[in-house]
Amino acid sequence: MSTATALTPGEVRALPAMLSAKQAFAALALGETLGYQLIDDGDFPIEVLRFGRVFRFRKADVMTVLGLSETAAAEVQSAAATNDDGAPGVQPKAPSEQSAPTRASK
Repeated sequence: MSTATALTPGEVRALPAMLSAKQAFAALALGETLGYQLIDDGDFPIEVLRFGRVFRFRKADVMTVLGLSETAAAEVQSAAATNDDGAPGVQPKAPSEQSAPTRASK
């Protein structure tokens, strides 16, 4: 019997928004047999979306179970630029964009 190998956090983030059963099992380090057994028993750790005979899982749910949601939020916050005033995403003395005036339709 082989042991399932978990995906790295980077590999999980690279997955599509809706995961197949095999992708969800890999992200959660579950083998196929155990994964399908948990689904059948109603004990899978995240919501199972069933379309006919096909199972799908939300990547956001998988990331939450793995504790990656907080990590992703922290990465976004740390990547946000701050200026001297502490305003996120604003570069000091950066040129601002101005939109062209528009005419109102009658």
